[in-house]
Formats: sequence, C-alpha cells, structure tokens
Amino acid sequence: MRMSNLLMPTLREVPAEAEITSHKLMLRAGMIRRLAAGIYSYLPLGIRTLQKVEKIVREEMDNAGAQELLMPALLPAEAYQASGRWEVFGPSMFKMKDRYDRDFCLGPTHEELFTQTVIDNVKSYKEYPMTLYQIQHKYRDEGRPRFGIMRSREFVMKDAYSFDLNDDGLNESYRKMYDAYCRIFTRLGLDFTIVDADTGAMGGSGSQEFMVKSPVGEDGIAYCDDCGYAANYEKAECVNADKPSAEGDYDMEKIHTPNVHTIEELVEFLGVEPYNFAKTIIYKADDKYVAAMVRGDREINEVKLKNLVGCIDDLELAEPFMVRELTHAEVGFAGPVGLSIPVYADNEVAQMQNFVIGANETDMHYKNVNINKDFTPDVVADIRVIEEGDACPKCGKPIKTAQGIEVGHIFKLGTKYSDALGLKYLDEDGKSKTVTMGCYGIGVTRCLSAAIEQNNDENGIIWPVSIAPYQAVVIPVNSKIEEQSEMAEKIYEELKSKGIDALLDDRNERAGVKFKDSELIGIPVRIVVGKKCGEGIVEYKERRAEQAEEKTIDDAVQDVIDYINNNM
Repeated sequence: MRMSNLLMPTLREVPAEAEITSHKLMLRAGMIRRLAAGIYSYLPLGIRTLQKVEKIVREEMDNAGAQELLMPALLPAEAYQASGRWEVFGPSMFKMKDRYDRDFCLGPTHEELFTQTVIDNVKSYKEYPMTLYQIQHKYRDEGRPRFGIMRSREFVMKDAYSFDLNDDGLNESYRKMYDAYCRIFTRLGLDFTIVDADTGAMGGSGSQEFMVKSPVGEDGIAYCDDCGYAANYEKAECVNADKPSAEGDYDMEKIHTPNVHTIEELVEFLGVEPYNFAKTIIYKADDKYVAAMVRGDREINEVKLKNLVGCIDDLELAEPFMVRELTHAEVGFAGPVGLSIPVYADNEVAQMQNFVIGANETDMHYKNVNINKDFTPDVVADIRVIEEGDACPKCGKPIKTAQGIEVGHIFKLGTKYSDALGLKYLDEDGKSKTVTMGCYGIGVTRCLSAAIEQNNDENGIIWPVSIAPYQAVVIPVNSKIEEQSEMAEKIYEELKSKGIDALLDDRNERAGVKFKDSELIGIPVRIVVGKKCGEGIVEYKERRAEQAEEKTIDDAVQDVIDYINNNM
C-alpha cells in the first residue's frame, strides 16, 4: 500500500475523550473514530488489524475441529425467554419491538440460538460431538462504556459452543478449546494468565478466564507463584486469617459513639484495630433486602454474595431511606442484632470474639459482641474480597494480586440451556438423554486494546508482527529525489514479492513526519532510503530497537524477511 493513497488521519494531540493508552493511541494512529458513547468506526488501519486477529482465531478454531457459521445479530425474544435470560440480562440487553409488536433484541450472546440450531438440524446421537462457532458483532447497553473499544456497546466476539453426549465428552471438548485459546493468545503476542472464574449469567458448573495483566484492567486477579493457583477476584477463595481477639466471657454492651459513621472514625474514637469491628451493609437483592457482614478491614465480594443469595437480576446497595426504615437508624449504624432481614456473615466474622458492631440506633454501637450468643446469622460463608498477602487457598503461601483485561472466557455449561430449550437425543438403546454443552468466547476487538496496552512506548504502538496492520514500511527520506524514490520503490516491490505486507511512504512530507507516523502506527520494521542509497546502503530499524543500523540493500531486505518470519 502506498501511503499517499492510505486513509490514515493521524493526530498529534491526544483527544479529550481518550482515557487509557490503547484508546489514545488507536485514536491518534487513525485506527478508530467515535460515533457515539461506546460505538466506534474502524478505519483502514484498524480494520486490517482486526481482520488479522480474526484470521488467527479462525485458523486455530478450525484446527481444533470447530465449524464456523454465522447467526443474525437481530434475534427473537422466545429463545431467551425460554432460558430465563430475557430478564437476567436486564437493562444491558438492547430490546425492541417490530411493527407487529413482537419482541426482539440485539444479540448480547448466542447460547440459546446455537442450541436451537442443533435442535432443528441434528437428528442422531452419531453426529455428536460437535463444536460450532461464529465471529459476530455483539451488543450490550453498558451503563458506563469506557476505555474506547475495551468496554463498548458494540463489539466483535468469537463465540463457540460444544455439544456432547455426556460430561466426559464435554471435558474433552473443553480441553481442546483451552489448548486452542492458549495457541491463539500466544500467536497474538499477548502475555496472558489463566484464572478460575465465576460463571455469572452464563451459568454452568465451571469456567476459566484468559487475562492479560494490565494496570488498566477492570478485573482483579489473585495468583500464587508457588503453586500456580490463579482466580479472578469474583471467584478467589478466601482463607481465614488469624487476628488477635479480645478473649474472655464478656456481656454485650451498648456504647455511645456520636457522629461516628465509618470504620476509620470508629478506630480513632475507640482506639482499637479495624479487624476488631464487623461492618454490616444492607443490600437490595431483586425484590428483597439482606444484610452482609465482613470484618472491618475487609470488603464485601458482591458477586459471591449475589450467588449465595440467589439473586437473579441486580444486587445493589440499599437506598438510604430503606436503611433507615430497616435499622431505625441513620446510615453508618447498621448491625445484625434484632435485624428483621436475613444476615449473611463472612467466615472470618464467625471466628471473631468480643467485637464491635452497629447497634441499629443512631450514634450507638455494641461492643463485646459474639456470634450465637448475641445474634445468629442466617448464613455463614465466604463473601469477602481476597487481598494481597492473604493465604493461598491451595498451598497457604502469600497471594499476589494484579489487575487484568479479560480477553477470553470458557465455560462448562452442562445442561443449563439444553434442559431449558429441550435439546435431547436418543441413545443407541433408544433412551432420551440431554445434550451437554460448553461455551467459549473471545473478545476479538478487546484483544486489540490488550495488545496495545502491553506493547507501546512514548512514540506510539509497537504491534506484535502477527497482527500489525502492515509488517514493514519503506521510507525515502526525500521523495522528490528520483534516486531515493526509485530505490524505495524497488525495495517495496521486492518485499511484496516475498510475501511481506509492506507500506511505501511516498508522501511529500518531511522525513521526521514519516518517521513519527511509522512509530505511532506501530509498524514492526522499517527501511529508510537516504543519501547513501547510491552506494547501496540503507538504514534498517526494528520498532522495538533503540538504534537504527546501516546495511546493504540486500541485507536489509533479507533481515526484514527473517524478522517477520521469525516473529509470526
């Protein structure tokens, strides 16, 4: 491609809308443009990179035995209603009616539709196992779209679904997809970690996420270098930590704590450590209210709590007026004693002695509180967020934490959707049995953001060779000098003849502008044709290298070819 013909509207200044590095660089490099909140157009450089990600995904899925098809994005409501997810997705699902008042949605995910496809088209148990996939646009009405294409309302996703006769077959299909995902993300040049994850709205018996570690990631990862344990914050198991308690058989005592609403204020007022308190938080879970208790220095894991409560739709903090109605006190003084709603206590709280809680009375707390003596929680379970330094649930060594970007997620769905929609088969004895399913997703567009977050410097993007929009660029220092432009043209044509995806910067621009653009858009390697071209000498530079090198034309061309082939 000649850059004089390329639509590449690069920007020197960072757009005000951009928040993170990948968002800034994709806008500056002329890869994407914003149409509305969470909705982006892909310009030529962006679509080329996106297509290269799709190509790698497609190749590895095909190699794993999966079959590609394509579902509509506009979907009827019936299948989602049958599975119960028409309500579960809530406001994140784009819903609409057609002219006949029938319900439709823009597909957020396609489990139901793939299941129906198999019901309609597979007639014999002999046709199993099978895995079907698509690369398709998805739509979710994010309450807060942000970070460019990393969390947008329209995005490209690869979703695959396996169909097996039993759990053994599912385990084998799951293993194949796990291995395929490892190959995909390795080929994409991503440094990734595989973690245990919560199944969320997808349901099923188990799942794992493929996470790219990044400080801008919206998901927390807990991992152990000693034993290899890894899980996201939503799933990570918490082991009780030993903290000193005030031993002895004391009676619960009400104490006056004027204008003390927070744990920090209580610590200062009473002169004791945060782990001697148990805080009580009131939540609205669907149409009911519950109380959750954790130690004063801990945070509630709302995903764990939501799963424990059996919340179908939303779990959210109770409105202040409801807290006052339920506790008969201002916000900040809630406690479990005498509370009329279910109380869910974290495991650590159950181990505490003589601790401090809110008294359900403004400006009052209780001290010397003990479970089963002064109150009895309805449920005791792990409902807290894991923290750096906590004991690893597998080996007991200190846990480490990091932020991560989820780029892939695989689920063992079991019979959740096949039961709901009636996907069955007759075995060789003529008995009716339910098909077992798996689900496997990759955020194709999100992979672009993740790759940039891991591969950039102060000058711009540093694309992995496998997904760079172009692999090499040839730059004549002065396109008006015939000798330079002719030599650049010759090198460009030779690279193309060797299968290299090359750019020729034939623009009538200053050399500095050309160099800055090539670095901004992240071309992996460049050849600069300058004053020494008459002597057969050019400048060769890899994007990741600090310095350029002078080489003969033949050596430079061969080094480009070798570099590209060795890094694919």
